[in-house]
Amino acid sequence: MKINTADEYLQNHPEWISELTLLRSILIDTELTETIKWGIPTYTIKNKNVVGLAAFKNHVGLWFFNGALLKDRANMLMNAQEGITVAQRQWRFQSISEIDKNLVAEYIAEAIQNQKEGKEVVIPKKKKVISEMLKNKLSSDENLKANFKKLTPGKQNEYHEYIESAKREATKVSRIDKIIPMILNGVGLNDKYKK
Repeated sequence: MKINTADEYLQNHPEWISELTLLRSILIDTELTETIKWGIPTYTIKNKNVVGLAAFKNHVGLWFFNGALLKDRANMLMNAQEGITVAQRQWRFQSISEIDKNLVAEYIAEAIQNQKEGKEVVIPKKKKVISEMLKNKLSSDENLKANFKKLTPGKQNEYHEYIESAKREATKVSRIDKIIPMILNGVGLNDKYKK
């Protein structure tokens, strides 16, 4: 089901409705613009993402797109994917009693100010990964190679990284088998997640 509004998102998470409603009320009491991106309420300034609001199985959370820049004086933020995520930070809540409205508002105000000042975490460029296995497969199939070359460099890189991120040889082989029809159809690995 496609979510078009924050109200729809909240209604889809009745188990967290109180927590989501409170967090949303703090967010919409600012100058941020409420929108839906990636199927969740996202709050922006001049189309720049500042804060997202989401519900999960065991918690609800705010994530700050440039959260690494926040002072985090109360030590509330976490990096959900240590070593992978550079800029984003999450703040998780497991019950409404954990939500300190004033403290949350302080963090949001700092994130807004950082965005207004143009502060952004500089994300280091990833080293380009080349999968020898995918390269060999492409060189042995001219049709596949031609379709692969039609993809953007970013989509090509996603495929190489996808193959190389597998630890076992058998997994790499099964991943190649999985992506061949996608490449032949001109589809990027992560297209279904993009708007």
